[in-house]
Amino acid sequence: MQANALEASYFSGKDNQAVEIKRVALYARVSTTEQAEEGYSIDEQVRLLKLWCERQGYVVHKEYMDRGLSGKSINGRPALQQLLNDAKQKEFDIVLVWKMNRLARNILDLLKIVNLLEQKDIAFRSYSESYETATPSGKLQFHMMAAIAEFERGNIAENVKMGMLARAKEGSWNGGQVLGYDSVAVTSDNKKRKSTKLVINEKEAQTVRRIFELYTEGHGYKSIANKVNKEGHRSKKGNLFSISTIKTILTNPVYVGFIRYNVRRDWSEKRRNNINPEPVIEKGQHEAIISDETWKKAQSILKSRSRTPNRVHSGEFPLTGILKCPACGAGMVLGRTTNRNKDGNKRVLEYYVCGEWKNKGTAACRSNGVRTEYADQYVIGKVSQITNSDKLIKDIVSRINGGKNQKSSPFKMEYEVLKKSLSGIQTKKDKVMGLYEDGVIEKVDLVERLEKLNEEKRITEERIAPLEQQLLGEGQKEVNYGMVKEVMTNFVSSYKNSITTEQRKQLLHMLVKQITIGKDRKIDSIQIQLNNEVVRHFTKQGEEKSSTEDDFSSPFSVLIDL
Repeated sequence: MQANALEASYFSGKDNQAVEIKRVALYARVSTTEQAEEGYSIDEQVRLLKLWCERQGYVVHKEYMDRGLSGKSINGRPALQQLLNDAKQKEFDIVLVWKMNRLARNILDLLKIVNLLEQKDIAFRSYSESYETATPSGKLQFHMMAAIAEFERGNIAENVKMGMLARAKEGSWNGGQVLGYDSVAVTSDNKKRKSTKLVINEKEAQTVRRIFELYTEGHGYKSIANKVNKEGHRSKKGNLFSISTIKTILTNPVYVGFIRYNVRRDWSEKRRNNINPEPVIEKGQHEAIISDETWKKAQSILKSRSRTPNRVHSGEFPLTGILKCPACGAGMVLGRTTNRNKDGNKRVLEYYVCGEWKNKGTAACRSNGVRTEYADQYVIGKVSQITNSDKLIKDIVSRINGGKNQKSSPFKMEYEVLKKSLSGIQTKKDKVMGLYEDGVIEKVDLVERLEKLNEEKRITEERIAPLEQQLLGEGQKEVNYGMVKEVMTNFVSSYKNSITTEQRKQLLHMLVKQITIGKDRKIDSIQIQLNNEVVRHFTKQGEEKSSTEDDFSSPFSVLIDL
């Protein structure tokens, strides 16, 4: 019935002029925090948008809803991504939101989305802000409002930073998890932000003390990781300790009773870069786990051992990361052993070894080393062999296209199970929200439970994403001889003509998804991936596409086992 309505027209006035019925896509989003604190119900948003469509005489094409998701990034919102894909097919005429910031909070994301909609003659409208993009004046107002919205968001973020900086200077904890302590909520005048303090978790504190004990006795990072992992110690999240985790613990002044804040500035944009040379370090309001004497001794050892490691850049070894350990499946990294020849001279042998073993010791895995010279030559030789053989390429294409349905069946089953699990998580979140609204649980408990459910949801969505790409790709993209031939030929040519080893590594990682090793320490399989990025990079047709189409192209991914 709805499909007929989409194609229908109605007559208005005496002139009996046919007027096309507008198809409207409703988009609604609410983050968990907003719904808990401000009452922005996603169902209320949809109700208001539907009423608007009824008043205008428009037809609701589809409701796109992202529940409990932040508006900071457009990539992590499946409903929005589906809306953009449907927009490319011109399935509706208008996109309607309750507020502009429901669509995106970043002005560049907003402009990119609206530009895509305009290319397909799709208008964008906001219910509560009285502007649209169908007219020049509406576009001007939209751009101005988008700039103001981002300005306000920046101001809010700056105020939050100032507040957290002030708390740190008072010796207060700004939240987060740290091994050895529990973060306990305390009463606060600020209703929108919960205040916490650190209380020693005695079981975890024993692990921290053991790490400092081993280090001050002369053990190195890997030796400590190996020992504490074998002794049964685990990280805050129950994982094995790695070299980097050990170093982080040994350099964290929280264990000697100090608060350190703002070590890395602009973390959300620059991640580990932009280290602050003068972070805030103040005496904290929590109890220390280790003594001043132990801390000073550990820092003295750290300073005496600090030097730039003498090593070759990993870019010279192109299979690091994509070569998988045959025992645990972790990415393999570079390892070296030094032997002596009969004449007494040293000989350095280079291997790809299990990254888990190298980082966490024998408690995690074994070395499972494979000579770098053999592995590199074998993989490049195998890929080149495909390029020079039309029969091999035809066999690959036939195998892919002939076995699509057979391969997609287990994908569909896993996809359906995960989608059901995702629905169950949402049901749990709704129940928790209901308990909070009924006064059964406090806000602190609400936030804690929602954080756990959101983490579970994030992990599930990460597993769903590649399955969706695989299933969508099988239905939307035909793998043909010409495409495979062009991709493989251009890859080999680009690889041979690359000036640096780092460039060769990047090209190889783009084409090869993973390489597996058999029990005999020989290459077992090479998995080639054909997806949007690979096709765009290694074919002329891909190079001719516009940047907008690249950003919002339909998912496509095919794997080939050699």
